[in-house]
Amino acid sequence: MNLLIGYTGLTFLMITVALAFWRMRQGPSLPDRVVALDLLMTVGIAVTAVYAMIMNEPLIMDVATVLALISFLGTIAFAYYVDLRE
Repeated sequence: MNLLIGYTGLTFLMITVALAFWRMRQGPSLPDRVVALDLLMTVGIAVTAVYAMIMNEPLIMDVATVLALISFLGTIAFAYYVDLRE
């Protein structure tokens, strides 16, 4: 992978992180904040994957897989919580 492309991608992902943090802080409701947190987890997975490609370390992709599983379980837990509230 071209390093310039990788570092440009990481830059855009960091901008996305800043915007997601802003949404989590400003979110008028709990679902807005949870969607922002889910976006942060997704961006974390993307950052891990891009870093693995830049460093040419395929083992780091296992970390991205674990993050994806944790994010999925968190989304399911939130959906269960919202279902109980209603």
